[in-house]
Amino acid sequence: MNVKEIFELGTKLGVAADPRGAEGVQKYLDRINKQFGGLKKEDQEFFDVDKLTNPYPDGAIHVDDGQTEVKRVMAGIDVNEGEILLASQLNERGKKIDLVIAHHPEGKGLSNLHEVMEMYSDVYPLHGVPVHIAERLTDERIREVGRGTHPINHFQTIDIAKHLGINFVNTHTITDNLVDKFIKEHLEKHKPETVGEIIDCLMLLPEYQYAKKNGFGPKIVTGAPSNRVGKIMIEMTGGTNPSPKVYEQFSQFGVSTIVGMHMREDAVKNAGEYHMNIVIAGHMSSDSLGMN
Repeated sequence: MNVKEIFELGTKLGVAADPRGAEGVQKYLDRINKQFGGLKKEDQEFFDVDKLTNPYPDGAIHVDDGQTEVKRVMAGIDVNEGEILLASQLNERGKKIDLVIAHHPEGKGLSNLHEVMEMYSDVYPLHGVPVHIAERLTDERIREVGRGTHPINHFQTIDIAKHLGINFVNTHTITDNLVDKFIKEHLEKHKPETVGEIIDCLMLLPEYQYAKKNGFGPKIVTGAPSNRVGKIMIEMTGGTNPSPKVYEQFSQFGVSTIVGMHMREDAVKNAGEYHMNIVIAGHMSSDSLGMN
């Protein structure tokens, strides 16, 4: 397979695992295409046309020579300048790296990170939150994240990859969807009755076993191990952490337990005030599970 085929396969897998379902993903793409069609011709020139077919703009092909048949990849969660230099050094030492696959976004994937969060407006109503509340809280958080990523030097790592001739892509929401679906099905299979049993279920997986051995295993951050789980929501995809205000809504509309990768301290506090159980599975371990 070449670089483009690998990325397109990843996107298909991400769509198949998307909590909105394939129909929800297509509706999102239809909205983007409608927005593009409504732009003035001079504004269309600056529109990233990849968004017309890629429902996850925080993932992208950054460098592709268009001819390499990929036989060996180097994959990582965070790929920065050092990792690109490592790939170049491995090439020089005869360990040919045909493609570097990162999880976390770089380049336009990073500048577009906030756009993926629109997913929340579709997902929250599936858990009982009225759509008008889901949209308002999501829009507010999208603007906040967009402001936060705007000043970053987005293309530093990509420019180094270009100069060194290293093919480079990143996945982010594509593989976050995969871990979100995997953990949902894993817990449905094992049917934990208490919050502590959720931890036990996670610890059946090698990624979380490795994390536990190295000091960053799954943990309960609000609630007690003996608490009953009630309705569980998996919070492992959607770009980045949602608005901390949303946990009041989850609690009000019947969600008792959140299983997520990571959570801001203000969100932990808000969730605790509404008596929710929060299990943090772990960031690097969950990202690794999605990539694997």
